[in-house]
Amino acid sequence: MNQSEEKIRIENVSKIFDIGKGNTIQALVDINLSVYNEEFVCIVGPSGCGKSTLLYLIAALDRPTSGRILVEGELVTKPNPKVGMVFQPDSVFPWLSVRDNVAFGPIIRGVPEEQVRWITKNYIEMVGLQGFENSLPRQLSGGMKKRVDVARAFANNPDILLMDEPFGALDAMTKEKLQIELLRIWDTERKTVLFVTHDLEEALVLGSRIVVMSRAPNTIQTVLDVPFERPRDLLLKTSTEFQQMRRQLWDLLK
Repeated sequence: MNQSEEKIRIENVSKIFDIGKGNTIQALVDINLSVYNEEFVCIVGPSGCGKSTLLYLIAALDRPTSGRILVEGELVTKPNPKVGMVFQPDSVFPWLSVRDNVAFGPIIRGVPEEQVRWITKNYIEMVGLQGFENSLPRQLSGGMKKRVDVARAFANNPDILLMDEPFGALDAMTKEKLQIELLRIWDTERKTVLFVTHDLEEALVLGSRIVVMSRAPNTIQTVLDVPFERPRDLLLKTSTEFQQMRRQLWDLLK
């Protein structure tokens, strides 16, 4: 982590939703956070505490009611091609093959054809989908479609990747496989990642820091440094230090 290069700065951000008939919901309250170059920051918290809302504000898919967000020093007012996002639901294009899904972003950005072919091949191999290049999403399992989502996000070459519970709907074994794949890709690419999850073990396996949010008020309760060395694997979960930190997170959320 290079703290001399701040990638995201969130200053005094609050978000209120108008739900009609004079009623409102306070989704976020006075959020302050900095995320630095090459960090992998996980956000955990109870349902409804504003975790996903925060990602949507950073991606400029919505606007804060008050406060401001800066990405690489620039005020966020509209979607930024330097910021990619992976959602929990599958967002692959059902009418495109695996290859064409991964190639879509580079083509739209005007990347030369030969380079698009290299990028597409590289990320399909990186997520382990060799042999499925011509398959349509309906021919893939849920875990394979999520691999396509991840490959497509990285193929767009964002500086910052926002991931909103991307593995939340998967079975435990598939989720663990994709956690390891994501760690391997991140070790190679070193993107700045902000990753929302309900899974405390997932946050500890992946994160450099963990942002713990609270419910009512929907704000940041604390930020914990994750001390485990990289590269990581799932054997980390068996260590005493890992289980102690998991208990600490559980107590904070409870």
